[in-house]
Amino acid sequence: MVKKVVIAAAGRGTRMLHLTDNKPKHLLEISGKPFLSYVLDNLLLAGYKEIVLVAGYKEELVRDFLKTYKSPNGSDFKIDFVNQYEKVDPDQRYGTAIALECAKDYVGQEQFLFVCGDNLYAVEDLRAMNIDDNYSYIAGLIHETPEKYGVLINGGEFLKGIIEKPKEYVGNLINAGMYKFTPEVFEKLPLIEKSARGEYEITDVITLLAKEQKVKTIKIKEYWKDLGNPDDIGKLNKFIENEKVASK
Repeated sequence: MVKKVVIAAAGRGTRMLHLTDNKPKHLLEISGKPFLSYVLDNLLLAGYKEIVLVAGYKEELVRDFLKTYKSPNGSDFKIDFVNQYEKVDPDQRYGTAIALECAKDYVGQEQFLFVCGDNLYAVEDLRAMNIDDNYSYIAGLIHETPEKYGVLINGGEFLKGIIEKPKEYVGNLINAGMYKFTPEVFEKLPLIEKSARGEYEITDVITLLAKEQKVKTIKIKEYWKDLGNPDDIGKLNKFIENEKVASK
């Protein structure tokens, strides 16, 4: 059983413009609560009890948030806090793979889930990623405009590769940014190089694992919501309100 979750939440969120001048985007309010609280709520409701939160920008505000955060169902949980910027100079190395690297000592030899703190997934989809085997998994979502994302290319039950923003149609199953990893992922971390956009990408680690047929794909059945730009705030407000109505 997978118990641990690594949440990457070190970035400022520059696409949010002035909204993140004084706080990280993970703490922007959606329907009266910091977005990160919804991320944690769904993870705990899905049965994950051990969280490794990797923060960086305005990390003191994230710490303050955690002091007041309470489980949605009253269950016990544990959150380990990691300051990515203290471990790795962001001017030297930055990206989702660095958050993974910073969580290594907290994960140990256990399997774990990896998500970004600006992504929200349904409880059911989070539960579906709790697969106790020797493979890593990547969550995919059927999308109408796959050319805007990384498209997953499958060969049978295994992931063959990821094509970023393809100019020609290669499929409509896109990378939804949620992963289950085995500890083997840490062996691949030192092998990746800086990407074209100047970051160390977790998808490059997955590509190395996929070449050895060690990654399988699982489809999201409910939803994936991203807090990426100012327009998403209004959309998420409406979505959260509808979810509340639907749950009554």
